[in-house]
Amino acid sequence: MRRWFAPALIAATVLFSMFVYRQLPERMPVHWGLHGQVDRYGSRVEGAFMLPALMLLIWLLLRFLPRIDPRRENYAKFADTYELLINSIITLVAVMQVALLGTALGWPVSMERVVPALVGLQFIILGNALPRARPNWWFGIRTPWTLSNDRVWARTHRVGGYLLAAAGVVLLSAAALPRGWTFALGLAAVLSAGFGSLVYSYFAWKQERSK
Repeated sequence: MRRWFAPALIAATVLFSMFVYRQLPERMPVHWGLHGQVDRYGSRVEGAFMLPALMLLIWLLLRFLPRIDPRRENYAKFADTYELLINSIITLVAVMQVALLGTALGWPVSMERVVPALVGLQFIILGNALPRARPNWWFGIRTPWTLSNDRVWARTHRVGGYLLAAAGVVLLSAAALPRGWTFALGLAAVLSAGFGSLVYSYFAWKQERSK
């Protein structure tokens, strides 16, 4: 069932977009700036089908990449986690598509609140999933040190999972703050999680080598 959730959601999103297509304006907002103002309008076709096409592309790519991974046998060891990754990303884009169409249809949707909240939830999910990932070349914290030592990989993904989940909580909370704070806090949280994971992977590698 988990394996078919993503394609089913993609199909449902396409059907919803087709259902409301005739109600959409000829020109509709398709992108928002950092302060919540619409900074680009697109055609009705772009607004209705750009994100569903992106969903399909992401799903196909995430299905294909393990096939060319030199460590593809490890995917079987965290198959449920990888399915969670795929399904959560597709769900995020699907919700964004509904919000985008809702904005064009006049629904009371605040994209500057919705987007950081969705990204924050995604980070929380990924943060909880990271410790279960096994060494591979596509998914996870891939530094020279994690890719060269499986123990460093495991240690880094445990710590990185905490950092990413914490960044997600900050982003989720920042979505309710004034617009300027949302971007500043979100960016600081994401950079801190990324840089912290990178630095920790190096020191974990140094510790493993000293043993």
